[in-house]
Amino acid sequence: MNRIIAFRTVMLGAFALALSACGINSVPAAEETAKARWADVEAQFQRRANLIPNLEQIVMSSAEQERQTLNEVIEARASATRPEIKLEGDDLTDASKMQQYQQAQNNLGGALSRLLVSVERYPELRSQDNFGRFMTQLEGTENRIAVAIRDYNEAVRDYNTTIRTFPDTIGANIIHGAEPLVPYEAVSEGAEVAPELDMRSDAN
Repeated sequence: MNRIIAFRTVMLGAFALALSACGINSVPAAEETAKARWADVEAQFQRRANLIPNLEQIVMSSAEQERQTLNEVIEARASATRPEIKLEGDDLTDASKMQQYQQAQNNLGGALSRLLVSVERYPELRSQDNFGRFMTQLEGTENRIAVAIRDYNEAVRDYNTTIRTFPDTIGANIIHGAEPLVPYEAVSEGAEVAPELDMRSDAN
């Protein structure tokens, strides 16, 4: 009798181990990691969007003639922060939604870059403490965005590899119905790179 119980215990343990090896736990764990990394990406883009009202006040008070370029930034920010642009965890398998999100963020980044380049012409603006603080915050935010995107893409690579390789692919397809996640890629080359500005007071 004890042998039968011991045999059943061993078999149950082996069965549980086999299930674990078939992606029962590893697939959802990898997916949740990727979703958490995506939340970090969105948080950093939101941080950038939250900085723009400060820039609006700075530029409006010091560079009236740049209002049109500033308006482009404001409009791009409004577009990039629309509720329908936001991606939920379940949307990360939808390439078209990811592309829409990327395009909105890149439009904002492009408009912001154009404005910052244009205000280089104003030494009195560059010399303002609040503009210098803004640039420091923006640079830090752009760096955080780059890191968050890198971490998200690495988590996506790990998840997509998990659901395609044996034995995890068994649980991924039969139990979880897993679909590949979409990595974040710049719509245009260099769009994810923070603008580089010469903030020296003697710049031409």
